[in-house]
Amino acid sequence: MAFKHLFKAKLGWDSTPIRYQKSHQIAIEGKENLNVSAAKAFKGDPALLNPEDLMLSAVVSCHMMSYLYVCSQNGIEVISYQDNAEADLEVLHDGSGRITAIRLYPKVVIRQIDKMEEAMHLHKKANELCFIANSCNFPIFHFPSCEVV
Repeated sequence: MAFKHLFKAKLGWDSTPIRYQKSHQIAIEGKENLNVSAAKAFKGDPALLNPEDLMLSAVVSCHMMSYLYVCSQNGIEVISYQDNAEADLEVLHDGSGRITAIRLYPKVVIRQIDKMEEAMHLHKKANELCFIANSCNFPIFHFPSCEVV
């Protein structure tokens, strides 16, 4: 049996007489508003988040949470988790485009030396469980590393 959850976001934007501004706000009830713009390459405000930042952030965040979940299910104590993720955006001549790939570089520190190999392999399981990864139509590559303290 599948459980369904509804998420809502309210977007607000107003035009200016000079030209269309790319900056806008997204409100999610009970949370701080997000100030968003287009990426700098698309004449947006480089100081603000953009949809591409948010897509990459959603993937890297969801993978980490899924990974921590599968580690806890397998008795692996994760001490720290860091990632320097990257996304490739391809823009075509007609102005359309899409993210073509995301690369995750999770660096995990665990406590048990005998669980190191399993900790490395659990990134695959985490990707299979990740809600966001399961919603993407592009490949997500994983280049994990693991250390023991």
